[in-house]
Amino acid sequence: MSVAVEMSETTVERDSDAEPLLDSINRKEDLLTTSVEEDSSSSNKIGPHGNKYSISSVRCFGVDLTPDNIAIAMVYFVQGILGLSDLAVSFYLKDNLHLDPAETAVISGFSSLPWLIKPLYGFISDSFPLFGYRRRSYLVLSGLLGALSWFCMATFVDSKYGAASCILIGSLSVAFSDVVVDSMVVERARGESQSMSGSLQSLCWGSSAFGGIVSSYFSGSLVDSYGVRSVFGITALLPLITSAVSVLVKEEPVHGPARGLSLGNGFLESSKSSIFQLWGAVKQPNVLLPTLFIFLFQATPQSGSAMFYFITNKLGFTPEFLGRVKLVTSVASLIGVALYNSFLKKVPLRKIFLVTAIIGSALGMTQVLLVTGLNRQFGISDEWFSIGDSLILSVLGQAFFMPVLVLAARICPLGMEATFFATLMSIANGGSTLGGLLGAGLTQIFGVTKDRFDNLALLIIVCNLSSLLPLPLLGLLPRDVPDSEENTDIEMISS
Repeated sequence: MSVAVEMSETTVERDSDAEPLLDSINRKEDLLTTSVEEDSSSSNKIGPHGNKYSISSVRCFGVDLTPDNIAIAMVYFVQGILGLSDLAVSFYLKDNLHLDPAETAVISGFSSLPWLIKPLYGFISDSFPLFGYRRRSYLVLSGLLGALSWFCMATFVDSKYGAASCILIGSLSVAFSDVVVDSMVVERARGESQSMSGSLQSLCWGSSAFGGIVSSYFSGSLVDSYGVRSVFGITALLPLITSAVSVLVKEEPVHGPARGLSLGNGFLESSKSSIFQLWGAVKQPNVLLPTLFIFLFQATPQSGSAMFYFITNKLGFTPEFLGRVKLVTSVASLIGVALYNSFLKKVPLRKIFLVTAIIGSALGMTQVLLVTGLNRQFGISDEWFSIGDSLILSVLGQAFFMPVLVLAARICPLGMEATFFATLMSIANGGSTLGGLLGAGLTQIFGVTKDRFDNLALLIIVCNLSSLLPLPLLGLLPRDVPDSEENTDIEMISS
């Protein structure tokens, strides 16, 4: 399971790998039904404070669709729809640049680097208003940067180093916008019950999953019909949506650096003070121990790149079919969000992690059946087996990931939302990146290449069993306190 977003951003992780059959366990008409509340005054409240910008009582996932919340949902939607380039990137690296699975995994891990320094973006956004705004202006900048990176991929990039650089820049743009929008989410989630925080996260990841559905429907057929360069060109237009919706963000202009920051020695002293403040918050047991568990869980090795080469080179899956599989996984992610929002957001975190880890590891073994061809002995074609496997694993993976976000959002201290939440997510993404690199190393050790898959089944078994190793550390997670409207932050209770 992965929080990091690989190739194009997860996640998480957030979520978003280039391999659609394998990112299902990683990194989202009645789900999006809206209702009009008769009491319009109650609809203005999405947190402990009334939202004075609320202009509508239309709700989605139990959250009022105010301009701010629409902007948040649209940024997540863009993160999901950017998956349009996932298959194009995968086939470009494999067929145009002729890279091996291990090399592809390394580039994937390299593209995740911007997600490891998210606290830096949070510090910049919190501390240095750009053109007078801490959130709105950075959304504009992120969108423009993402458009530039995909434009370069669509025109003149023709080497693995150039591709890696552009993918890195694209990942940076998504990571920065993710930090900005996460800070807006955290500001609204603070002081809320686990149930209300879960509703807000459900809106965010439901929007992302819906964007994934839209992109998945076209991703494979566009690669087949027009080629990877054309897909990159279309993708270059999508980040501009992030820039456009920034006008919906209701934000008071700030004149000069925030927190009294100034350049020179004053800046250095303030930066040092912020780092110590951040460390003081992170080292608290109620933050450090859960974060350590998430990091270790994410750091288990992954076999995604090797499996992508198997299903395309050995089984002959076409881009169009993989687009259909990606569509199924996106729908499944949306189902996972709805499942969590409806039934799991009040279930103790330890129980969710335990059950989903065990079931996920067991179901992950089903890929061995596909590699060995045993599914055909049961009368199930490779195509239908892949679709069913991806569907189940995506639902499970999203149900696992949602409580991670809820826990992280509710332990952020006042005044440093972007920086602190970004730190927690960066640590989790760092674990996912480490897991991808460990998977690349195991792929090399087991001798799996673009046309040799003798030990692929063994690689899958090792990777799936390793995901159970962190379970004895479940005690690091906080015991859940009773969920009520008066609930504020999650606190660690001694085990």
